[in-house]
Amino acid sequence: MAGGRFDLVIFGATGFTGQFVVDEVARVADEEGGLKFAVAGRSMQKLQKVLQESSQRTGKSLEETPVIIADISNDESIAEMCKQAKVVLNCVGPYRFYGEQLVKACIENGAHHIDISGEPQYLERMLLLYSGKAREAGVYIVGACGFDSVPSDMGVAYTMDKFKGDLNSVEFFITLGAGSEGIGGNVTTLESALHGFAHSAELKPLRQTLFPNQLPRSKYKLNTKSVGYNSDVNKWCLIFPGSDRAIVNRSVRYNYEVNLQRPFQVAAYATLPSFLYLVLVMVFGFIVGLMAKFSFGRSLILKYPEIFTCGTFKKGGPSKKQMETSSFSITFLAKGWKEALPDAETQHTTPPDSRIITRVSGPEAGYVATPICMVQCALVLLKEITEEKFKGGVYTTAAIFHGSSLIDRLHKNNIKFEVVTEQSAL
Repeated sequence: MAGGRFDLVIFGATGFTGQFVVDEVARVADEEGGLKFAVAGRSMQKLQKVLQESSQRTGKSLEETPVIIADISNDESIAEMCKQAKVVLNCVGPYRFYGEQLVKACIENGAHHIDISGEPQYLERMLLLYSGKAREAGVYIVGACGFDSVPSDMGVAYTMDKFKGDLNSVEFFITLGAGSEGIGGNVTTLESALHGFAHSAELKPLRQTLFPNQLPRSKYKLNTKSVGYNSDVNKWCLIFPGSDRAIVNRSVRYNYEVNLQRPFQVAAYATLPSFLYLVLVMVFGFIVGLMAKFSFGRSLILKYPEIFTCGTFKKGGPSKKQMETSSFSITFLAKGWKEALPDAETQHTTPPDSRIITRVSGPEAGYVATPICMVQCALVLLKEITEEKFKGGVYTTAAIFHGSSLIDRLHKNNIKFEVVTEQSAL
């Protein structure tokens, strides 16, 4: 990685999420030893406005922060931006439309790349197309570095560390806590999800190409339910449709193939506060999922997002009060054996006999926790990850950051990791 570059370049700094990433970088810059950073986007005027507003929110003097003009539709400007960065923080979504160009430019121009995508098709396509090229260039491409899917991926890694023995399964239960005004999301997040639903058929052939070899399977299958009441967490649950399970499964595969660790089964659930709420979510989810299959349906939803999502998603994103009063919690239920067998291929002949419960919790998921996660991932990548430890490539967060200071850093920044119930017999 060439010298004379900015430590971090925030691309898409004028976007709804990007502005909060600017705040977070500004907040930690001094304590990180004089971090050199720049903001990048299409409009000088809008970038300067973001810096002024961030100065007011954070109390930091940002007016002299360097500005880089870069447009994702202009390859030359993107290349010039990458040449000035050690790590690019890509805040421009939906990534299925705007992500690949920047990944390619980062690899060609020697900049590491971090994004906050929660789009499985995009993330796995980048793995397929650019893993080898990134390895040759010595560049790290790390996806899903926001709420999707750092708390889940690193939460499973934390649970692995706390469990003594062999894991058979990890189930995790995602709860979004709403304040008096409810939770909210920006319409770009909704747009990404809609295109994910619309193109979900792409995943099967993509994964068949990426992962032709099956992992060893435990004879003790995890009993998953698409919907129902779970007595372990005392909540109504349904299978979580986001990218988290796919990301964790990639980390599990990496640990098996590279670190020779025993693979385990994974399930992800969203929790709901009541049966009635569960029914409403399922009904609206069915309607939105069906409409998402058609371009006119997606256009209609994006034109009237508050109607189709009961006010959850809107243009302009959540209010300040919504962000201040919302929170998240992810509970991890891991089951396995106290006895660790000598290798990952040998199968246990008795049912799992031990379990542990852990938790990751923090502030509002999309626009408070996400910038914290993204910036801390970028700092660990900048300061701790070297070619002596990892070759370049396309990684999940747990694959490249497990064993780093990331969990400690997140814990110090209000994203807490804890053991809820110590390991005990089933």
